[in-house]
Amino acid sequence: MTAPRPIWDKLVGQDLVVTELSRAVADAEHIRRGEHGPGMTHAWLITGPPGSGRSTAATCFAAALVCPEDGCGVCEACRTAPFGGHADVDIVATEGVEFKVDEARDLVRRSEMSPIKSPWHVIVVEDADRMNDFAVNVLLKSLEEPPPHTVWILCAPSVEDVLPTIASRTRLVPLRTPSSADVAQLLIDNYSVDAAMASFAARASQGHIGRARALARDEHARMRRQEVMRIPLNLHDVPSCFANAGNLLGAATDDAKAITDPIDDAENLNLRAQFGDTAGSDGSTRSRVKRMVDAATKDLVKKQKARVTRVVRDQVDRALVDLMGLYRDVLVIQVDGDVPLINEEMRPQLSQLAERSTPNDTGRRLQALAYARQQLVARVTPLLALESLMVELKDPWIRVAL
Repeated sequence: MTAPRPIWDKLVGQDLVVTELSRAVADAEHIRRGEHGPGMTHAWLITGPPGSGRSTAATCFAAALVCPEDGCGVCEACRTAPFGGHADVDIVATEGVEFKVDEARDLVRRSEMSPIKSPWHVIVVEDADRMNDFAVNVLLKSLEEPPPHTVWILCAPSVEDVLPTIASRTRLVPLRTPSSADVAQLLIDNYSVDAAMASFAARASQGHIGRARALARDEHARMRRQEVMRIPLNLHDVPSCFANAGNLLGAATDDAKAITDPIDDAENLNLRAQFGDTAGSDGSTRSRVKRMVDAATKDLVKKQKARVTRVVRDQVDRALVDLMGLYRDVLVIQVDGDVPLINEEMRPQLSQLAERSTPNDTGRRLQALAYARQQLVARVTPLLALESLMVELKDPWIRVAL
């Protein structure tokens, strides 16, 4: 097989995946000519932990399928497809907490459209794990028997995060967590980050490339993380547990608003521009336009609220992952594990926490963090989940006592 094309250079530490998807792109050309191409199929499920590059793998695959040279990395298709700018590539990511049935119906309609510029119409669904049961049922037939020109690429953290009916109709491509060395080298090569900062960001991100990039380049992100990592040292009593829960949620909300507010402002401006100025219109026209504006505004506000809810939960979850990394390091110290620490720069504080507790205590704290993350997925009110978590981090045996 020939060497992978340049489009795959964006993927970090995923050589086996690049080989498989490159083979699929080559076989897609055979299928288009009516020949045998076992490496290609019409529906894919790309899985991997957060930050492993699921979306990057999916969009690079889509670009390679519509590229005249199978992913040259420089043509218009390769430059536009990964960002949803190509006519034959649809990239879909729900902005709410879940992917709803109306969105699924729209996807099915779009999948039936013939490609315009290339042999394939590729649909990338970045959040297949967020589909509710009704949305999944709408997609099933299209996944099983799509139009001959359509390719579905679904993304999810793991195969267990999608319904078996989805997994059975797709070809699985599992990604692994990139190594710290691979992530650090990416930061050095692509973002001119110095070696020490790149090493810290790669370790602290636990292989999450986007998180590593933020930690390496954004002082605010590093300060927020430091605040989170100090929480275990500040849980002295129940009031302090509630205070730390509120502070964590407040910081997550502030960061989420910093992300969503500019998007909201642009959408509000676009909405006003769509309906224009009705000052010179007669009364009936102004009344009709007002009703249309009110309806559109209501829908937009609902969409924006769903987006900020999701981003807040994502920010909280990121903090919980950081805390899991901290307690993992505590456990490593407690059992004299011969593996590198994620938070080597915090070794004195980690040793202090290790001395105050036992490995069983730390194991229960890790279980409490995992349970809190599950509660967020189940849409439990974040403050309630965090308050309960903080109490368990302070006293990991409280559930047994109760």
